[in-house]
Amino acid sequence: MQGEAQGDFDLDGFLPYLLNQAAEATSKSFQASYKSAYGLTRTQWRVMANLGRFGAMTARDICAISHIEKTKVSRAVAALADEGLLARAPSPQDRRAEILSLTEAGQAVFADLGQRAIAYDRELRAELGADLAGQLDALLRKLIAQGDRLTDAG
Repeated sequence: MQGEAQGDFDLDGFLPYLLNQAAEATSKSFQASYKSAYGLTRTQWRVMANLGRFGAMTARDICAISHIEKTKVSRAVAALADEGLLARAPSPQDRRAEILSLTEAGQAVFADLGQRAIAYDRELRAELGADLAGQLDALLRKLIAQGDRLTDAG
C-alpha cells in the first residue's frame, strides 16, 4: 500500500525524473565508446570535454560548469594527470588552486572522442527524426534557461 501513502504522486510521470532517466540512458550509451577506447570514467570524460571546449581552468570552474561534485572531479583530475592526459600548473591568482589543461596526448584523445560524440549525436538525432530532435533540442534549452532563472530567483 505504499502507493496510497504517496497520494497521487507518480514518479514515472515526474518530469525531472524522466529527464534524469533520459540523460542517464543516453550518457551510459555513449560511455561505452570512451570506456572501451580509453578506459575513461564518465567524470574523466566530462573533465576532458570541458577542458577541450573551454581551455585551461581550475577544478572549481569544472565543478561549476558541469555540476559535478568536487571529490569526483579531484579523483578524475588525478587519474587523467597520471595517464598523461592532463597537466597541472599553479594558479597565479590562488596558490591553493591549479590551472588544468589537456596535454598534447589529452588533446588527441579529446579530438578522437569529439568525433565519436558527433557520430553518436548524429545517430541519436536520426533515431528521433529531424523534426522531433529539433523540438527536443529547443525544449531542453528552454528548460535549462528556466531552471537557471528559478535558481537565480531562489
